[in-house]
Amino acid sequence: MTESRKESVATQSRKESVATQSRKESVATQSRNQSVATESRKESTAMGQKVTLKVWRGDAGQGQLVDYEVEAHEGEVVLDVLHRLQATQAGDLAVRWNCKAGKCGSCSMEINGRPRLACMTRMSLFEPDETITVTPMRTFPVIRDLVTDVSFNFAKAREIPSFTPDPAVGLGEFRMAQVDVERSQEFRKCIECFLCQNVCHVIRDHEENMPAYAGPRFLMRISELEMHPADTADRREIAQDDFGLGLCNITKCCTEVCPENIHITDNALIPLKERVVERKYDPLVWLGNKITRKVHHDTPVVPGTQD
Repeated sequence: MTESRKESVATQSRKESVATQSRKESVATQSRNQSVATESRKESTAMGQKVTLKVWRGDAGQGQLVDYEVEAHEGEVVLDVLHRLQATQAGDLAVRWNCKAGKCGSCSMEINGRPRLACMTRMSLFEPDETITVTPMRTFPVIRDLVTDVSFNFAKAREIPSFTPDPAVGLGEFRMAQVDVERSQEFRKCIECFLCQNVCHVIRDHEENMPAYAGPRFLMRISELEMHPADTADRREIAQDDFGLGLCNITKCCTEVCPENIHITDNALIPLKERVVERKYDPLVWLGNKITRKVHHDTPVVPGTQD
């Protein structure tokens, strides 16, 4: 019995030794495989991978989508790939850009149909085999390739009556509540990329509305001034009559594309609409104005509309 137990223990010990050795070999093999995979990924990253771009090429007259295959590296954005395309295959490709940090608003375009900043759109958003379509902003006239004429926006900006403080209040005397400061600061984050203007269907699908409609960016500016406690002008009538606030139907598409995450619809357009209703459509206010024939001298003149 003693000899039998000894043989059983020896056999069990040999089995455990073989199993331990097998586990060690398995761990070593797994480690080698991981090392090979890591090296492979590093080589792939260093070499880059080919991506397919469809880029709109043309001018104000005509144009078309042109296919390109371009290298893309880990961590890059669409603007990086467009620059590589310029450097390697399409030296005459027109792209507007400046800061490459999402603060100048220059590289606005449409990527797979969505208005975006090229410098803030990471290549990792797309599948490796996905075709990326890059086109100019649809709302504005094309100058060349991905560059559009956004002068419409600058013209609208010049039409907005400027900040009108009370002349009786001296410099440094006015005080604001913190809530008013924060409200104004949100609107001032705007980088004027005009993506909200581009996506707004009021002018995107109806070019004939452009003369009468300022668009969300500039209605937000009017709202900012109207809400400012130091501004003495009443901008409610011109918001409706001269800048087309009534054409906005608050679909929130402007808010969705804003790279600064400004709540344009909820914090600017809807409150401005509420203020306009109080001034123009409240029946008691309307009746009082008719009886007294009140003239609103606090309504500023829009440049170019009156002598």
